[in-house]
Amino acid sequence: MPGMPRKAAIALAASASIALLATACTGQANSGASDDAAKETTLNFWHAWSAPAEVKAVKDLVAGFEKTHSGIQVNVVGNMTDDKINQALRAGGGKAPDVISSFTTNSVGKFCSSGALVDLDPFFEKSGIDPEKTFPKAMNEYTQFEGNRCAVPLLGDAYGLYYNKTAFEKAGITSPPKTWSEFEKVAKKLTIPQGNTYKQLGFMPNYHGWETTTEHYLGQFSPTYFDQDGKSNVAKDPAFEKAFKLQKKLVDALGGYRRLETYRSKLGDEWGPKHPFHTGQVAMQLDGEWRLGMALDTKPEFEIGVAPLPVPDDQADQYGKGYITGTIAGVAATSTKQNAAWELVKYMTTDTDAVVNFSNAIHNVPSTLAALKSPNLKYDPRFKTFLEIAADPNSTTAPASVNGGVYLTTIQEFGYDYESGKVTDLKAGLKKTAEQIDTDIAQAK
Repeated sequence: MPGMPRKAAIALAASASIALLATACTGQANSGASDDAAKETTLNFWHAWSAPAEVKAVKDLVAGFEKTHSGIQVNVVGNMTDDKINQALRAGGGKAPDVISSFTTNSVGKFCSSGALVDLDPFFEKSGIDPEKTFPKAMNEYTQFEGNRCAVPLLGDAYGLYYNKTAFEKAGITSPPKTWSEFEKVAKKLTIPQGNTYKQLGFMPNYHGWETTTEHYLGQFSPTYFDQDGKSNVAKDPAFEKAFKLQKKLVDALGGYRRLETYRSKLGDEWGPKHPFHTGQVAMQLDGEWRLGMALDTKPEFEIGVAPLPVPDDQADQYGKGYITGTIAGVAATSTKQNAAWELVKYMTTDTDAVVNFSNAIHNVPSTLAALKSPNLKYDPRFKTFLEIAADPNSTTAPASVNGGVYLTTIQEFGYDYESGKVTDLKAGLKKTAEQIDTDIAQAK
């Protein structure tokens, strides 16, 4: 969602802090729900949105549901963090949420394995809805864990490449790069040194560089994070080694880690108007769909271009894919109104008009294949790039894990050590990283 720092850093921190829940999962096998959704009832819906325009959009979404389900009233509670949601789910009771929405896809593994949220497959089956035909592939993947579909997508985020068209023209670059080798050439061509710093940097490759996290880079390499036995694949899948090598090569080509970090430390923050892409200090930026509106609001002195992020040269035929994440929704296992709760979840996440209207209101990517193609979507023409990335079957996401996003944090920490030169043996470093991931997961079970 635009203007809210709920992306990579928040997601990782939140997922690492979520307490494991031990509630019984009452929604398994044939749903197990016994309430009559046709009878009058009141649901508690907790969500994380807090900006006034977003809060209004949620209320409008719920109002649309109440019009079509006259017997169900919804008590909406906003600005709820995952910690608050988890505490309430664990406690249960009349004031606890029946339906929750979380910004943290990394929490799905915990939500599912702990039984905090019910398995929704029986509800989908009862409603005659096929999730695989309803949601984009990556979104369908990040809402389940080990066969348990305890969550459902509620709008999404797609990552692509923003570029300064004016800077491109000045440098004689006619189109955005499609492959990694092209990307490196363009980034170097757009970089204008100024003493020990830069007048303009083509791209900030460092892992601390706003959205240039290891998982967002890795999305373009389509890695397999875990093998069939659930063990870390970081040291076995060549995609990881290739991704780290190419990023480090780019760091060195653009001036080296220390010089880049010195420059980055003096630039604006990710969520303010002085973001270095807005100001022209960085000519290209890896970012999500929300960046377009934020950048346009600052009235930049250049034209903004949007394209998919480049892919490795040996995957050129997959150009157009990107990393996908987003908001999730689910039904509380402690709820005594699960059938009614499912009606709300089903409406918010599968009703095409509802999804389209919500997307229009908060400028996130629609989370159903039908909504992605809807003629009722209202957006800047450049936003279409993110719709296409979301619908691309080659787009990727990070898989759910029993301990949330801890494994992603471990990979990111290794990335910091490798790009800075603290670790020089890549293969050994990846092996050690894989061992740490396996240890952490074993302890979490």
